[in-house]
Amino acid sequence: MMRWFGIVLIAISTTLHARIETHMFNTPEDEARYQTLTEELRCLVCQNQNLADSNAELAQDLRRQTYEMVQAGKSNEEIVDFMVERYGDFVLYRPPFRTTTLLLWLGPFLILGVGVIILLNFIRRRAKEQPTRLSPDEIARAEHLLKPTREEKPS
Repeated sequence: MMRWFGIVLIAISTTLHARIETHMFNTPEDEARYQTLTEELRCLVCQNQNLADSNAELAQDLRRQTYEMVQAGKSNEEIVDFMVERYGDFVLYRPPFRTTTLLLWLGPFLILGVGVIILLNFIRRRAKEQPTRLSPDEIARAEHLLKPTREEKPS
């Protein structure tokens, strides 16, 4: 009985921390714009979640700012520019291709290329190696060691 009580208590306590944000929009288009923007902007705290999915306080503040700007009639570009100006290109899931983001765009390909080069060198080096050959004396000794003794009966 106490076990079930503990499970219920844990379930209730975890749901108490989740906040539900409700926003009233003037038009369905504004709501769609808000949803699109919060899905395209990255949470700076979580880094692997967008604003819509994050429960971090900063994400909540950014969602509130996005809502206020949508309600104020600002365009998507103005809202994104504001966020980039304030937080940098990292706030975007798809940052623009610039010299400052060059490593971000080309880094995975560079790492893949280096990995392929290392793999090819390893394969070539291994193919050039000759297998170790045993001398006739070593073969005879190994055969002698592997033969069952008279006490051991082969099965």
